[in-house]
Amino acid sequence: MSGEAVTLVTPIEALPGVTERQAGFMRSLGVTNLGRLVAYLPMRHERVEGETPVREMKADTLATARGEITATRPVRRGRSPRFEAVLHDGTGRLDLVWFNQMFVGDRVAPGVFLRVEGKVRRRGPGLQMANPRWHVVDAAQARAPAEDARVRPVYPATADFSSRQIERVMAKCVPLGLALIDDHLPEAFRREKAMPELREAYRMQHAPADEHEVKESRRRLAYDELLMLQLGVHMKRAHLRTRLKAPALRWGEAIDAHIRQRLPFTLTPSQDKVVKEIAADLARPTPANRLIQGDVGSGKTVVALYAMLMAVASGCQGSIMAPTEILAEQHHASITRMLAGSRVRVELLTGGVARDQRESVLARLASGEIDILVGTHALLTEDVRFSNLAVAIIDEQHRFGVVQRASLRAKASDASTTPHVLVMTATPIPRTLAITLFGDLDVSVIGGLPPGRRPVMTRVMSSGERDVVYAEVLPLLEEGQQAYVVAPAIDTGAPEPMLIQEAPREPAGGAPRPPLRDCRTVAAELAATYLPGKRIGVMHGALSRAARETVMERFRRGEIDVLVATTVIEVGVDVPGATVMIIEQADRFGLSQLHQLRGRVGRGDKPSRCYLIADPTTDDAMARLHAVEATPDGFALAEKDLELRGPGEMFGARQSGLPPFKVADLMRDRELLAMARRDAAAWIERSPVLANPEEALLKRRMLKAYGEHLGLADVG
Repeated sequence: MSGEAVTLVTPIEALPGVTERQAGFMRSLGVTNLGRLVAYLPMRHERVEGETPVREMKADTLATARGEITATRPVRRGRSPRFEAVLHDGTGRLDLVWFNQMFVGDRVAPGVFLRVEGKVRRRGPGLQMANPRWHVVDAAQARAPAEDARVRPVYPATADFSSRQIERVMAKCVPLGLALIDDHLPEAFRREKAMPELREAYRMQHAPADEHEVKESRRRLAYDELLMLQLGVHMKRAHLRTRLKAPALRWGEAIDAHIRQRLPFTLTPSQDKVVKEIAADLARPTPANRLIQGDVGSGKTVVALYAMLMAVASGCQGSIMAPTEILAEQHHASITRMLAGSRVRVELLTGGVARDQRESVLARLASGEIDILVGTHALLTEDVRFSNLAVAIIDEQHRFGVVQRASLRAKASDASTTPHVLVMTATPIPRTLAITLFGDLDVSVIGGLPPGRRPVMTRVMSSGERDVVYAEVLPLLEEGQQAYVVAPAIDTGAPEPMLIQEAPREPAGGAPRPPLRDCRTVAAELAATYLPGKRIGVMHGALSRAARETVMERFRRGEIDVLVATTVIEVGVDVPGATVMIIEQADRFGLSQLHQLRGRVGRGDKPSRCYLIADPTTDDAMARLHAVEATPDGFALAEKDLELRGPGEMFGARQSGLPPFKVADLMRDRELLAMARRDAAAWIERSPVLANPEEALLKRRMLKAYGEHLGLADVG
């Protein structure tokens, strides 16, 4: 480095003792400088027993030895091929054997030095270790003193650059970085929480003295992630409530009665409670920022319409944004039906709207001639300008994120005000996840089902019982009832993106999965085999808007008996005549998604049923299906889903609301999350924008980690 001082931004190739080859491999892992190297944490730690000379080994004990391979031979005869080797350590001979692992011979040969770990057994006059864990050591290591017992870090590695090779780079460089790390938490605060200093936490991760240090360091680093996220959430919340203004909408008995006359049914006590919470929010000049959770069919759309009609009653505009064109179209259709005969002007804006129609909508929106705009992400584009947007509603919130909410707020015509924002989800979210993803929101829950909704009988069936399923369904179709059949793909080899995003991963070791069943094949199979003569329609996201509308309208009118579809019908579809839901390869879906699909039936006055057809290859997959079969409550299922799959898998890779934790685990660290949330709330109450000089480092690191994620560019 030609005498230059080492800093945390010193490139990896410029660090003392790092070879060009090592630097190249570390860069391929995303480790480009010293700071990133220190932050490249082990994925786990394992206990390494101290080395024992061969002559001191005892049979039927676990042992570790190091020595030179003096002979090898592959044995291919018999039912169990094996690779044998002889290790000498200068004190005695240890026989090694690997069954069904002939590849060991690619690297183990006479003259190679190995370190082996495993159980020692008596084999004739000598000792043998079967299927030992092993790694090659270089000549210098081979002659080094015997290693004592220790806790070894295991790093995320590649086939070409192993964890042990990474460990050697870490041993040379991490001490240089530790000396440069400043702590962003005050010493008194750390002592109160029994947290180690930050540099010590990193040292304990890379070179722990024992298992206790691993736990202590992990606790500190996980807490840091959770605290910084919660500081950002509470900072955003404080900014919204103290710095921004929203239009205070009119509300009273006359307006309330007028709006309720437009609703298709009398509100349940739970819906009524949520409406009053929302109305109280909207009547204040402080921007509302509320999450409305409701199980499938709980009436969220009606509650959303109430809020938008409050805006219209005050001479303002409302909008509702959905994650897919199909759901936006369905919202537009249902809202238009509910407002038929009124003076409220409702329009639709999606990516599929023709150019001349789009220009007309934009012009009328900007001039105030549209009262309620329904749309998709198209609402976020720069050319969409409202005349006086007062209420912005986002449906299926987990498919968007904080940044999209901020984009909607920017649609206000007056820079000094911001619209009220309500976000809705029919995917019940466990409290642990809700306060992490949506910690800047107030939460309302619509409990129970509206009058007339019935629970749905659910059964898990194997693919071999498909004929039984359709034998039960056929008489129902003859009576005039209708059915959905959901397939996981549009066409063979063309998976539905929304499914793949949410599909649970199978653990390694399960049997290979069969290919995806697709709409085209399933529809043809039904027509030819199970339901000949029945009217079968097909619905998926690749159809044009006009084609989708035609299919759905024919299904609503009863002109289609069976609708074969992908997950595009997961939310928002309301056809009371449909009483049967059949989900093919149900193990390809998450619990919450299965619950959503099941919610498409049970909307009329007849009993409804849901069949989950699947051949799961693991016990976990079977447990998921039986959880849906046994549990009609979406919130209970969401808790089970979180337990079985974890938060990342629940919402998939495209989840924009889920923070990128490296250490923290929302299931494992619930108590730590609660503590971080309390601490962050108290901290932001004392210092709303972390403006004190001693908070500068904490604020800088918080903004770097979560600023973009939380949309904090306009805060502090």
